[in-house]
Amino acid sequence: MKNRITYIALGLLVAIFNCQLKKTKQDAISAAEQLAKPSAVQYKWHEQERIMFVHFTPGTWNGSEEDTPALPLNRFRPTKLNTDQWCEVALSWGAKEVLFVAKHAGGFCWWQTETTEYSIKNTAYKDGKGDVIEELSQSCKKYGLNLGLYIYPGDLEWGAGIGSGGQTDDPSKQEAYNKVFRDQLTEVLSKYGDVLEVWFDGSCIIEIGDIIDKYAGNSVIFQGPHATIRWPGTESGKLAYPGWNTVSCEDLRTGVSTQLHGTPEGDCWAPLEADTPLYDHFWLWSPEKIKKRKSIEALMECYYKSVGYGGVFLLNATPDTTGLIPESDVGHYQSLGAEIDRRFKNPIKSIANIKGIKATIRFSSPTLVNHVITMEDYRQGERIREYAIKGLVDGEWIELTKGQSVGRKKIDYFGDTEVSAVELNITKHVGTPIIRFLSVYYVDQFTPFKNETLNIWADPAEVMHFKEDIFVSGKAKMEVDLSNLINLPGQYIVKVIPDDSNTQITLSDAQVYYNGAKALQEFVTISGQSINVNRTAIITDQSSSVLTFTIESKTPSNGKITFSAAFVY
Repeated sequence: MKNRITYIALGLLVAIFNCQLKKTKQDAISAAEQLAKPSAVQYKWHEQERIMFVHFTPGTWNGSEEDTPALPLNRFRPTKLNTDQWCEVALSWGAKEVLFVAKHAGGFCWWQTETTEYSIKNTAYKDGKGDVIEELSQSCKKYGLNLGLYIYPGDLEWGAGIGSGGQTDDPSKQEAYNKVFRDQLTEVLSKYGDVLEVWFDGSCIIEIGDIIDKYAGNSVIFQGPHATIRWPGTESGKLAYPGWNTVSCEDLRTGVSTQLHGTPEGDCWAPLEADTPLYDHFWLWSPEKIKKRKSIEALMECYYKSVGYGGVFLLNATPDTTGLIPESDVGHYQSLGAEIDRRFKNPIKSIANIKGIKATIRFSSPTLVNHVITMEDYRQGERIREYAIKGLVDGEWIELTKGQSVGRKKIDYFGDTEVSAVELNITKHVGTPIIRFLSVYYVDQFTPFKNETLNIWADPAEVMHFKEDIFVSGKAKMEVDLSNLINLPGQYIVKVIPDDSNTQITLSDAQVYYNGAKALQEFVTISGQSINVNRTAIITDQSSSVLTFTIESKTPSNGKITFSAAFVY
């Protein structure tokens, strides 16, 4: 009788354990199914890995970085413009897309349009009959490249300047400008075939949802309320690590979400595109700017910290006044492509399509290694949350490196190590990890990059001290000129700190003015005692950034205002 009871009890325990195990597996499957995942077009875009930006504006002729409608069109003579050459340059360093600035803030349009007189139709180029978008579209098809188009939502001729998102200074002009921009967007998206990427630099306040739905169903969108990809928050060409591809849908809908908003728990998929100019830090050609060309090693660091952190690398090219990319730049792009291939074209060994928390590569004899590339099948969401890479050295497993996010591609490097095997151990995950590729390399003559990791929330510097006597009826209106502090596009933090720690303050009415014009409200947000400022546009010696806000307190005291960068290398 006792034995029978014992057997029944054991059977119940086994049944309970099996039920619990089944529930745990079901919960894991459910969690994996709920992960944000890329759409087909997001996946196609992300798989390109490398994209070539092309900045070419009237500013090229006067040596300026700012695009304004000041250049007389009779000076505009790109006599050798050849979009085939642009595409050949893109291919030389492995880019799969050319993203062309079809219109910047100055309003000059590179295509045939009736929406403005400040366009290519009123230049000597091809007797006013040229259309560079059409030419580039045909070249992209010829060379098997995808086409992307940047069309700035603002236009200085209409009083919608840098950071405006298309909002005119004069409200009476808004409706008329809305029609102009909608017509321009419809033209560039409907006349030239497939456009894989559409850029609205600095967001877009004009209602364009119907145009996006009709003509850009096969496009990813950069910034604006329809955004499906994100800016990292700097123009360094580098991401922070970990680089999660997901973000809350609420943050994404603001139109200006960046890497700061990334979270592995995000419910919207929005990968990161790390943009940077070839010249440090200039987007347009001039004889002087070309002297600032980044070294191959600097560009490789960008590659490691963009593509190698799971994102996409967007590197600029800029034609000179002939319309051609300068020969010295052409050779530089070729050298970059050759260096990427030298390091990563031929792995020592690679395995593919592994499901589970471990993947092992074994060698027939001890082998010198210093790089491992892990690629996750991110079509099923980012399942890997933490991992370690180990090497088998003299019969003992030692940790070579570890990390968190993988996504499309994670490039890990470490000191030269002779191993008999390399093993990926996934220590934290959601659902069953799916390893697309695990590859091992030895890169000869590799020098690890300087210890210049990207820090979030850099140390603040005091920019102003205020006295309590500036408060009137408990309120103080503040104006802080940040022009000498914001010298690169990025995200910045202004913080108000009372000297008396017991003083309670409230901040309100924050506005930021770029070059004298009020920027979109989305570019300045209040969080407690801090104001977050987002500057996305080109900055020159003439640029200005001014912040205004109100401090309220029932018990005013002296205090200070500090400034820091949200992302700093």
